[in-house]
Amino acid sequence: MSKVLFQGEALSLQSLGNGLVELCFNLQGASVNKFSLQTVSELGQVLSLIESDKAIAGLLIISAKKAFIVGADITEFSAVFSAGPDHIIAHLAKNNNNFNRIEDLHCPTVVAIAGFALGGGMELCLACDYRIGSDDAVLGQPEVKLGIIPGWGGTVRLPRLCGLDTAVDWIASGREQKSDVALKCGVLDAVVASDQLRCAALHTLHECVAGRFDYTARRKQKTTPLQLCDIEAMLAFESSKAFVAMQAGRHYPAPVAAIKIMQKAASMSRPQALAVEAEGFAKMAQTEVAQSLVALFVRDQYMAKKAKKLAAQADCLVTRVGILGAGIMGGGVAYQTALKNVPVVMKDVAQLGLNLGLSEAAKILSNRVKRGRMTPDTMAQVLNRIEPTLDYAGISGADLVVEAVVEKFDVKASVLAEAEQYLCEGAVLASNTSTISITTLAKSLQRPEQFCGMHFFNPVHRMPLVEVIRGDKTADETIAKTVAFATQLGKKVVVVNDCAGFLINRVLFPYFAGFTMLVRDGADYRQIDKVMQRWGWPMGPAYLLDVVGVDTVEHAEKVIAAAYPERMGREFTSCIDLLYQKKRLGQKTGAGFYNYISGIKGKPEQVPADEVFEILRPHVAPTREFSDEEILTRMMVPMATELVRCLEEGVVATPAEADMALVYGLGFPAFRGGLFHWLDGMGLPAFCRLADPFAELGPLYKPTDTLRNMAAADNRYHDSNVSSKGGVS
Repeated sequence: MSKVLFQGEALSLQSLGNGLVELCFNLQGASVNKFSLQTVSELGQVLSLIESDKAIAGLLIISAKKAFIVGADITEFSAVFSAGPDHIIAHLAKNNNNFNRIEDLHCPTVVAIAGFALGGGMELCLACDYRIGSDDAVLGQPEVKLGIIPGWGGTVRLPRLCGLDTAVDWIASGREQKSDVALKCGVLDAVVASDQLRCAALHTLHECVAGRFDYTARRKQKTTPLQLCDIEAMLAFESSKAFVAMQAGRHYPAPVAAIKIMQKAASMSRPQALAVEAEGFAKMAQTEVAQSLVALFVRDQYMAKKAKKLAAQADCLVTRVGILGAGIMGGGVAYQTALKNVPVVMKDVAQLGLNLGLSEAAKILSNRVKRGRMTPDTMAQVLNRIEPTLDYAGISGADLVVEAVVEKFDVKASVLAEAEQYLCEGAVLASNTSTISITTLAKSLQRPEQFCGMHFFNPVHRMPLVEVIRGDKTADETIAKTVAFATQLGKKVVVVNDCAGFLINRVLFPYFAGFTMLVRDGADYRQIDKVMQRWGWPMGPAYLLDVVGVDTVEHAEKVIAAAYPERMGREFTSCIDLLYQKKRLGQKTGAGFYNYISGIKGKPEQVPADEVFEILRPHVAPTREFSDEEILTRMMVPMATELVRCLEEGVVATPAEADMALVYGLGFPAFRGGLFHWLDGMGLPAFCRLADPFAELGPLYKPTDTLRNMAAADNRYHDSNVSSKGGVS
């Protein structure tokens, strides 16, 4: 009969009889287990109990939750990091001591791993003698994604356990690894079905106690230096550093730092190696990159909780979806919906359009099959969930219908009004418009309260963000159901109030305006691209225009300019206009600011286009040199001032949501923490000083009165908990 030996808020210890005890992680009031300060403290207490009882013959470690342990409590990081290196090292030492005690126990230890074992959760597993995983287990050391490195023995135990190549791959990439991969790498000792996990782990523990498994040899392997000769070590580490540096890029130092720490500690004993790791962790934790990425993580959690709370208010789940318009976007939405096991009816006016939509879905699925992420049978099942139709009657049973026809007001208004006649009671009608006012579109509808915007980004299957737009008459239930559907699709959701361009495109077009004015004034667009890419954007503005489509931007720019003529209206012919007139529309035509040829695997490959300078020359100032600083300022100030206006006007509710939306929707450099985070880091007074010399360029370069007042008081957007007065709650 089991007997409870310890009961805390995060874990418990009970006797299983025959000298065996079971340590169960079950953090109260939380959906997942985390290594919070409370958990670390209770683990120390439990280990003292085990150490004091020599009659204990074996320790089984399990989780009462679906996931084992997802890592440290990252919400505690900011306070720890800001206290300085000595405090960080002392903080790490508490749980390092716990894990060392587990590894040094007088009895064998076996851990049963179900679901996620990440970061500190995986490091706990590494400290155990044997690791048994369920077939749904996912392991990983994702710390580099936060700009830090493992700090509880990951860089010490993982290479000693399974070799340098695996350790470098797992730690430097931060990728999550499935149980079958972990088994092949030697991280797991066995993988079993979920319902057999505890039984298998307990059997392994019995084998250890009986002396049939030599757990002491495991411990020796993990606590002694890495078994590589000097030449082998040098070749392995140096080649790894070169490759990882190229992959990670200069803005993300943590992956290479982790390899350097493994290299330095390779010949050391466990205490020495852990000390080197702790020093390296503390150094990385002090970087701006780590502080930015940790802040983003916390804000991402806030955004997710807000979406979850909204979704919970929906009266029912979406079980059937209609899509109007079967082009690239419609096909992308159909694919994403069907992939998540929701049946889709895809309606178009022509069979050719339906073929295009189905082809788009099939192409994405085929790529998954080629990469081994899906079987052909599963692909067929997903495609079978997409029902093509030329008749509106097909959408009559849908809980939610997404309109994804061409970005023209008259066409959208007509299609929406026609579709509304076929919707069942309570069904939501959503437009995938990227710029057109939802309130204006709703004027053609009989039930505007059941209508909202649902703006997907292209390509749908890769872009994580969905903007859900509330019109003047949109009901709360409509927003709730649409948010619930977006989360069903696995998307990040930001709810915004209606305006032309909404949030993402409204701040993107001032960025493009900064670009066109630079080119007008004699800047080389290739230099602009290089400067912005070095700053951290995934691509420069000229390349981005080619990818989005010059014609798409030309059309949307007119909508934005009409809505904000004072800031976005212009009296000159821009480089975008000139390329549009020459039908150089970007990648879709093989020619834009750059020319494109078919590259590896058929992907468009960018090559120089000298003829563009001949097109631009009659309409722009003579080419002259601009400093990187001036280019950066002229590009970023318009985007920043417009985002500030969006917050002040209540388009977006909080700086946290604004920052996350730009990261997920535009690819704003994550290591900079978001645009408001960047402003805070620079200081608002410094930003105003940066913008003021360019005031003659127009209102886009003029900070708002509220921003200037905040600057005068030296306030910050995030620390001051600034939010819009009219924002979406």
